[in-house]
Amino acid sequence: MNPTLSAQKTLRAANADLPEDAEARLRELAGSLSLEQQVTLLTGADVWSTHALPDIGLSRIVLSDGPAGVRGEDFDERHDSVSLPSSSALSATWSVDIARRYGQVLGQEARRKGVHAVLGPTINLHRSPLGGRHFECMSEDPRLTATLAAGYVSGVQSMGVGATPKHYLANEAETDRFTSDSVVDERPLRELYLAAFEDAITEARAWLVMSSYNSINGTTASENKLLETPLSTEWGFDGVVVSDWTGVRSVEAANARQDLEMPGPVGHWGAKLLAAVEDGRVSRDAVLEKVTRILRLAARVGALDGFEPATAFPTELDGAQVAREVAVRGAVLVRNEGGLLPLDAKLLGSVAVIGHNAEEARTQGGGSATVMPRYTVSPLEGLRKALPDDVTVTYARGAKVAEGLQPFARKALHNPVSGVPGMRVTFLAADGTEISGEDRLASHLIWFGVGIPEGTAAIRMQTEWTAETAGVRHLGVGTVGHIAVSIDGSEVFNGELEDDTDVLGAALFDPPQTIHAFEAAAGQRFAIDALYQLPQQQEIPLTAILLGEEAIVADPQAEIRAAIEAARAADVAVVVVGTNAAIESEGFDRKDLDLPGYQNELVEAVAAVNPRTVVVVNSGSPVLMPWLDRVGSVLLGWFGGQEFGTAVADILLGKEEPAGRLPTTWPAALEDVPVLNTTPVDGKVVYSEGIHVGYRAWLRQQAGGGAAPLLPFGFGLGYTTFELGTAHAPQSVPAGQDIVVHVPVRNTGTRTGREVVQVYLSREDSAVERPVRWLAGYAGTHLAAGGTDTVEVRIPSRAFGHYDGGWQVERGSFRLLVGRHAADDFQALEVEVR
Repeated sequence: MNPTLSAQKTLRAANADLPEDAEARLRELAGSLSLEQQVTLLTGADVWSTHALPDIGLSRIVLSDGPAGVRGEDFDERHDSVSLPSSSALSATWSVDIARRYGQVLGQEARRKGVHAVLGPTINLHRSPLGGRHFECMSEDPRLTATLAAGYVSGVQSMGVGATPKHYLANEAETDRFTSDSVVDERPLRELYLAAFEDAITEARAWLVMSSYNSINGTTASENKLLETPLSTEWGFDGVVVSDWTGVRSVEAANARQDLEMPGPVGHWGAKLLAAVEDGRVSRDAVLEKVTRILRLAARVGALDGFEPATAFPTELDGAQVAREVAVRGAVLVRNEGGLLPLDAKLLGSVAVIGHNAEEARTQGGGSATVMPRYTVSPLEGLRKALPDDVTVTYARGAKVAEGLQPFARKALHNPVSGVPGMRVTFLAADGTEISGEDRLASHLIWFGVGIPEGTAAIRMQTEWTAETAGVRHLGVGTVGHIAVSIDGSEVFNGELEDDTDVLGAALFDPPQTIHAFEAAAGQRFAIDALYQLPQQQEIPLTAILLGEEAIVADPQAEIRAAIEAARAADVAVVVVGTNAAIESEGFDRKDLDLPGYQNELVEAVAAVNPRTVVVVNSGSPVLMPWLDRVGSVLLGWFGGQEFGTAVADILLGKEEPAGRLPTTWPAALEDVPVLNTTPVDGKVVYSEGIHVGYRAWLRQQAGGGAAPLLPFGFGLGYTTFELGTAHAPQSVPAGQDIVVHVPVRNTGTRTGREVVQVYLSREDSAVERPVRWLAGYAGTHLAAGGTDTVEVRIPSRAFGHYDGGWQVERGSFRLLVGRHAADDFQALEVEVR
């Protein structure tokens, strides 16, 4: 087929969500605008929205961070959001249906908050487990990522809200992310990194795409030809390419397929772009096309008068229920010796819950993915609520995880001005007069673009904090800039706190701090008064102030000994270990895969005195588990969203079945990982591994006699057992034709459960370099005890292809490998591609 005709046909299909005459009307409307108006529309009006043109009925288009919740235009905890589990948890469900409901909740939340476009999903691959944003991405495999991303996008857009697959492209690391150059050969670029995006565009028809900060093969993303081909030409993308915030670097980006520069109103376009058009450096036609695409987006989301929005809205979903469902369905059981789980509450007299993350769970990763939920349920809280009243639940922290200041617990704060819980925040003019004030609930305050009244010179925060227990307490403040802090009437700090990082926004979540020790009695109330001087000039309107407490542990071994005694006296010990936002976040990569602090020692010590030890891992991405074979059960819970603790309790007590499968490989040791580097060398991150990423790299390494992983891609246990019958597939197919593999499945256990059938391809005698095997398709089934089903796994024709200047198919025999994970004892079928 003629590729130009194919692209035109695809574009018509993409426009099917608008009336037939809409395209001509949009182009006419775009052409009716003056050049100044057109150029104005191409840069944001502020941090989170585009310009409105009331004369043509165009409202502003509001964009908001996702991808695991919709924050809206502010970081105000009073404007709470549903907090869904991290994308790594979503991908562990191996369920497109779950991904679609996940997206629907986000679309629903966006509409509630007046948001037109969600900045997600994040679908860069898990190239290295050290990637700082690993938790926010989906998988190491392009097929699993692509299918789930398409489900997510279709769910968001079914609510009349645009989804924004990001970050396009080859943005698998955070170190030097603004300047690094990802050097990737054409074949892996096409077969892995572009393939992860493709279904979200060609199947789900995403209305936006976000270009990344990094360069790809020497050209920054916002100026890269990849925005045109394959995105626009081959895939027929007719939506808006929005930059990552500050990702447009020059007027030259206007000659590329980049459409919208964010944030605004000041950037590299604006007056500079107007001049470039007037002197011929940028064509008027290019500007007109960009404006048409922005108007098309406005029409789709209902921000342009005279155009019907693109979709009707489905029945409203219960966001909290979906959050819980994803946490359950994504939890991966990786060890269960002797059937320790599920626990029978009727046979329990006491349970020891141990671990810092048991009480202060990490339910979301750090960075722009952060939202402000109304509540979160910790594993300790979830278990206390779920267990009968006659079961004694004890708690021991065991090992500190969170370093530095942590926000005060909301229940411990009292507003001394308004007499309500929380804090009083007052905005002051230069002469000290009050401009306005507000009652806030939390002690971590962030303003990014909105919320601070014009004319504000200083921000005052007043609260009273009550110490729950006696002892030395370490109170303080974290921010960037000049601040004065008084506690109980005595000034403890008055000076400048300076940011020593080059990471945009790092001060949001890990600011420089000043901390001071106080002897406290149980129930003692401390009056805290802080006055922050707003900088006179801010390149980006970003202010963050954290009032809180740091947990200081004078004797770590004493905490472990207390945990040992609690575990020794209990029928079962539940140890929750994990990471936090200082380890897994946007803006930096991880240094290692170790659990922070003394958590490994804690697990070993508890397991030594109680063989009925269950470990729950609360991390967004892989961690090392040197104690895996010395504990009874291990459940990977990821960053589990606001219902994390409820989901953990339901799984441990057998109300729900852990249904997850690993979306990425977990190593036994850092030195075993075949693809690890995230740090640019001479400004470049070279993807020297080519097509061998994730389990593909591990399999190649093993074939050469190297180390195997601790846990293979696709692995996961349950509370029941399954048997796969004899699979059937066509023995011969023409190139370019999808095939379906039929696999009988029977639940041979005593409980209802879910199985995921995974089909891989391999070709040993090939003229083309190939992975040992690669995922071609998957499908799940939910069966009662004794139940049977025949699962249909669709294998797209592209799975047999390879890229060499275009998509090619090597004719001949391929093996279809049917199993449960990437290292299974597969059932093999032969299929001839002719």
